[in-house]
Amino acid sequence: MDIVFIRDLKIKTVIGVFDWERKIQQTLILDLELATDNRRAAANDAIDDALNYKAVTDRVTEFVATSEFQLVETLAERVAALVMSEFAVPWLRLRVAKPGAIPQARDVGVLIERGEHT
Repeated sequence: MDIVFIRDLKIKTVIGVFDWERKIQQTLILDLELATDNRRAAANDAIDDALNYKAVTDRVTEFVATSEFQLVETLAERVAALVMSEFAVPWLRLRVAKPGAIPQARDVGVLIERGEHT
């Protein structure tokens, strides 16, 4: 199994359960690890044979930026489902961090893995 990764993807969105959070945008930071097989893309040197991380980044950014979930957990599940279905990714690890949510911590969030990897 090969992994394509996207790290420190910063996206502003409405997220949170408190009334004040529903009125502002906050920055989330996403890290994605996506299972793929790079051999065909490497052999052909062709983007059409690769998992296009720009396309994944654009789609995830558009989805998150226009979402208004209360929970980071819900957002993570929806992003995982979107990436797996739209980009035929059999396995992913997704970290969603919400910096500043707890003043004493740099960030808090969730880390999920979905699917099967070989």
